[in-house]
Amino acid sequence: MTPATGTALPELIVDLTPTTVIATALATRDFTPVHHDTAKARAQGSKDIFLNILTTMGLVERYVTDWTGPEAVITSINVRLGVPAYAGDRLSFSGVIVERDGDRYTAQVRGRVSLGDHATGTVTFVLPGSA
Repeated sequence: MTPATGTALPELIVDLTPTTVIATALATRDFTPVHHDTAKARAQGSKDIFLNILTTMGLVERYVTDWTGPEAVITSINVRLGVPAYAGDRLSFSGVIVERDGDRYTAQVRGRVSLGDHATGTVTFVLPGSA
């Protein structure tokens, strides 16, 4: 694969079921109640339980590597968090290659939920043999 600048990555949709939100929080050892206890999340002003940061970062990485395949090596992820990604919502990723330098690429990535942008940023990776 030798993608050009401007190449769009295919969309990735993640349904944020309560099980997904809870399981991913626990898998990342984040036991903060707002990620698994609806009553405690609401008591702190949230609409519902929501994704934790480590899950969001993992999904951003997954989004890029699902497209690149296993040969890619992620060298940098820079993400800005936006609105919460609540249980019951759908997280939709889109992206585009914005820079290429030899076998090093940078993709601009956006993860959106019904409230707006949940995560925006860049992922830089190396595709061996694409220079």
